[in-house]
Amino acid sequence: MTDQVKPVELTPDAVTLLRFGAVTRNAHRIHYDTDFARSEGLAGPVVMAQLHGCLFHRAAAGFAGPGGRVREVSWQNRAPAYAGDRLVVTGEVRSVDPVSGEIILDLVERCGSGGVVCCRGHAVVVLPRDGHVVPL
Repeated sequence: MTDQVKPVELTPDAVTLLRFGAVTRNAHRIHYDTDFARSEGLAGPVVMAQLHGCLFHRAAAGFAGPGGRVREVSWQNRAPAYAGDRLVVTGEVRSVDPVSGEIILDLVERCGSGGVVCCRGHAVVVLPRDGHVVPL
């Protein structure tokens, strides 16, 4: 087992944010309307918290692999990410419980060309044992 989480990357544009907002029922205009977002003091449409969470989940699921399970994902937004920003989630293993098989991953998401930390959080995953799928 590696102790590093394979990076997950996404560069959402305004259309991606509009569509993601539609499926999550988040219709706030700051997520897709540039003029409105700017009128609210933002540099442009902002990435919604749920999309950050999805990227954290994707990173954890990639680490767990086929048959593994993501038991928990938690994050805190630290700075805004905007449409067009490249988002990159990375992470590493914080701890492994040999009894339960749970692995805690520390995750961080950086955005934009400067690599500003947008979110920090963690995930709890369980890897398959002996090739068997781990029950939830």
